[in-house]
Amino acid sequence: MTGRLAGKVSLITGGGSGIGRATALAIAQEGARVVIADVDSQSGEETVRLIQAAGAEAIFIKADVSQSEEVQRLIEQTVAAYGRLDCAFNNAAIAILENNAVADCSEEAWEKSLGVNLTGVWLCMKYEIRQMVQQGGGVIVNAASVLGLVANGNAPYVATKHAVVGLTKSAAISYARAGVRVNAVAPGYITTPMTAPIYSGKPEAEAELAARHPIGRMGKPEEVAEAVIWLCSPSASFVTGHILSVDGGYVAK
Repeated sequence: MTGRLAGKVSLITGGGSGIGRATALAIAQEGARVVIADVDSQSGEETVRLIQAAGAEAIFIKADVSQSEEVQRLIEQTVAAYGRLDCAFNNAAIAILENNAVADCSEEAWEKSLGVNLTGVWLCMKYEIRQMVQQGGGVIVNAASVLGLVANGNAPYVATKHAVVGLTKSAAISYARAGVRVNAVAPGYITTPMTAPIYSGKPEAEAELAARHPIGRMGKPEEVAEAVIWLCSPSASFVTGHILSVDGGYVAK
């Protein structure tokens, strides 16, 4: 298969739904062999089935990114299956939508958010970078958010996504000379299962979310996928340490 990522091996965490699934499908159509990681085996296997039905190659590996041993195993199994790791999209995340202001957030919710959204990204990069340095290079894209650039009242989500921005820049500086590029995408509000509870069946809430974006609507997962593909592709060969907003103008206001 030809494409911008022909012959590459790509790993996508949180690949069972939303932005992760859309990116997996798009990257596969660009010629990459894709490894889908998710805690939900059913949704992850469904993404694999969709990729294979489109004539591309993919496998599923169950992994909880907040657990070091599972992330290490994920990278080992990826390399065992395909021999290398060229691109990684660290997309797995959670959003706690209730009782999330600073003084109201429980310690359990705080620790869970950090475990997936921040520690998970760090652990993935830790083992991805080791493999990429060993093989002579690679590309990592982390999923940040517009809420990693500005804020709302969702304290754990905002804190972790701001931290992902800083972690991305730190890794980019540390490993640029080793041939590893590290960037992040910062999506606005995208129509995914994660955001659906905010607006689903609530026309006023949906209109309010759309109005936050100067472009006048919420984003689509496929639009974020295109940004990830570009950052992974040779077209972005001189881009590292960059946070690419895919937000319909959200942070430009």
